[in-house]
Amino acid sequence: MVSRLKIAVAYSGGLDTSVILKWLQEKYDAEVIAVTGDLGQKKELHGLEAKAKKTGATKVYIGDLRQSFVNDYIFPALKAGALYEHTYPMATSIGRPLLAKYLVEVARKENCSAVSHGCTGKGNDQVRFEAAVAALAPDLNVIAPLREWEFKSREDEIEYCERHGIPITATKLNPYSIDENLWGTSIECGVLEDPMVEPPEDAYQRTIAPKDAPDEATYVTIEFQLGVPVSFNGKPMSGVDLIEKLNEIAAANGVGRIDLVENRLVGIKSREIYEAPAAVTLHFAHRELERLTLEKEVAHYKAKIAHDYADLIYNGLWFSPLRCALDAFVNETQKVVNGLVRVKLYKGNVEIAGRTSPNSLYDTKLATYTDEDQFNHKASDGFITIYSLPVKTFYQVNKESAEIQPDIVPASGRPAS
Repeated sequence: MVSRLKIAVAYSGGLDTSVILKWLQEKYDAEVIAVTGDLGQKKELHGLEAKAKKTGATKVYIGDLRQSFVNDYIFPALKAGALYEHTYPMATSIGRPLLAKYLVEVARKENCSAVSHGCTGKGNDQVRFEAAVAALAPDLNVIAPLREWEFKSREDEIEYCERHGIPITATKLNPYSIDENLWGTSIECGVLEDPMVEPPEDAYQRTIAPKDAPDEATYVTIEFQLGVPVSFNGKPMSGVDLIEKLNEIAAANGVGRIDLVENRLVGIKSREIYEAPAAVTLHFAHRELERLTLEKEVAHYKAKIAHDYADLIYNGLWFSPLRCALDAFVNETQKVVNGLVRVKLYKGNVEIAGRTSPNSLYDTKLATYTDEDQFNHKASDGFITIYSLPVKTFYQVNKESAEIQPDIVPASGRPAS
């Protein structure tokens, strides 16, 4: 007797994965197991198990992955200063490798021969899931229904759900695709596909409009140890609790809205709306503390590493040897990133209100312009002579070549003839 194909499906309860559960049963005559990771999303988990079983899943796994998400994924990215294209804290991107890891664990436990995901054929998530599965379980087959099924639009999928009695939240009047976790929310589709359209207020899920935020600023103090936030307003907190608390407070002040046209891995540009109140605030605070504690050359080199680290996450290479190697560098730099940062949250803005550290490299007696100044001004003469010697020598040697001389502006301010 031939055993029935068993497939573990990365299930969110959204439109695509709701369709997938039923479609895999029809297409492959397969037994499907729904696998969901709790990364701190709120709305998605409500009634999820019942919904999956009603759609035909034989088993439903919902794993509480929040602590691992924060400690093993979010905080390493925060320490690295990883912001994709200098802006996006990558809530979705960072969550995918952990979800893929959990999907593989369940697939192994249930003796599945394949896993499936609901990522589109032109998105980044397909790469993130499949690259992670390739690293963790290269023998598992991956089925990507959205790359092969007959549906041409979200409207087609909605009609399919209506025919099969599949409960969904997306409607033809509310076509947004939303992904939420503890680190942020991403919103796309619908009118947001036009970059000239200002996001309607109903697109935002967790932040108040900055104009409607309180007229008085909110001040918060965050303590970091080894680059990791460990207390909030003087109260020690777990990473999960701290992020949840900061999400609540920052969102109430309109902080964390991002409207971004970004470069996807597959080569197209997409317009996404993000809400990341805690992520935006923590990245800002962490960066300000690093300004105080990192030596100049380390700080400048780390900025380059941050760009590369963000690209690895965004491009689905969390489990790559390079990311692991970069962690060694990042963790070395974070040994001195200790101290308190006070930030001001006001109508969508995050501003620095103070910072202090036992590892601070800021020396008032060197920085001051008062009579307490201890900087050796006379030393600058020799320093500048040596520092400018290479460029001085170059132009002395090549003074006869007009083609390589620097542009000279005469004292009158008019360009030389």
